Amino acid sequence: MNWRIVAITASLIPFLIIAISFHVKPQDIFAVGIVNFLAAFAAMMGKLFLQGVKFHYIIKTFHGKIESLWRTIFVRIGSEFVTMTTPMFVGGEVVRIYWMNKRGMPTSKASWLGIFEIVTEVLAAGVLAIIAGVSAILLGHFVIGIIVLGTTFPVVGLWLGLFFLTAKRDFQVPKIFVGMVLKFRKEKGQQYLDKTNEWMKDICEMTRQNIYTPQAKRAFVISFFISLLSWMVFGASFMLISFGSAHAVTLVESILAVMAGNAIGNLPITVGGSGLAEFGTWAYLSHLNELKLQLPNNSIEWNTIIAWRIATYQLPIPIAWFLLMKMALRKYQRLDS
Repeated sequence: MNWRIVAITASLIPFLIIAISFHVKPQDIFAVGIVNFLAAFAAMMGKLFLQGVKFHYIIKTFHGKIESLWRTIFVRIGSEFVTMTTPMFVGGEVVRIYWMNKRGMPTSKASWLGIFEIVTEVLAAGVLAIIAGVSAILLGHFVIGIIVLGTTFPVVGLWLGLFFLTAKRDFQVPKIFVGMVLKFRKEKGQQYLDKTNEWMKDICEMTRQNIYTPQAKRAFVISFFISLLSWMVFGASFMLISFGSAHAVTLVESILAVMAGNAIGNLPITVGGSGLAEFGTWAYLSHLNELKLQLPNNSIEWNTIIAWRIATYQLPIPIAWFLLMKMALRKYQRLDS
């Protein structure tokens, strides 16, 4: 079976379980209103657009223009198909590195730019998630606050640690993996290990050459703030879809709840955080509204959360897939075949 069908199906399973468990019917989801639904979808697309602008800016800053702004944005959005259909929201950076490489950029440089981009993305999301977790704890909602912080610190720490440590030392394939590779493939395995070590060494060298330059510092700050803005636009999506309902939330509550759900969705349990992000967002908002952590049947909160998830997750997936095939991979798949 085609892997993309498997990925999309896997992302739907937790979503359907939630709908069935809480007796949410299609008419309940439609009750949020088409205007609210489209507004939330527009917020998500605004986030993806800003990520594309940042991607173009990073490439232009460190390498020079390789494609038009719009094509680069479309490729960045297309790569989100992989991100949305893998655990922990990873994989999209591989598509972007592949695309940059096919546009003539050395693999090591493309990899470094991909890491640079994802680090600023993770840091911006992490800052908002930490604010959400700390706010929950200060309000006395310790359980959800600790969960959010517990899932945020390891992810942010891992990416930042690896990025800045590459400026201090050269990384090589860990010995435990070297032994495993050589056990199954001796000659070719050693070739793969040598190429991987060389690739990692080149990335570390690029970090040392660039990380402390004024250009890199300026690019890091600008990229971070673009990422911060993109996550805040995405965070506003829940406020937009709940607008006018009995359980409407403020902009600040919406941003914090969405980022809390996104942080919990980083757990490597489901595809694209499906089920985890919905539950995390609901739990955070329930605590803010002074509700106990219980599972109400057919509550308006779950109707709104499911509609929000469709608008910001399920609907963008086919759009990202189309752009991935149209803008990022089709031309190069033909060249490689």
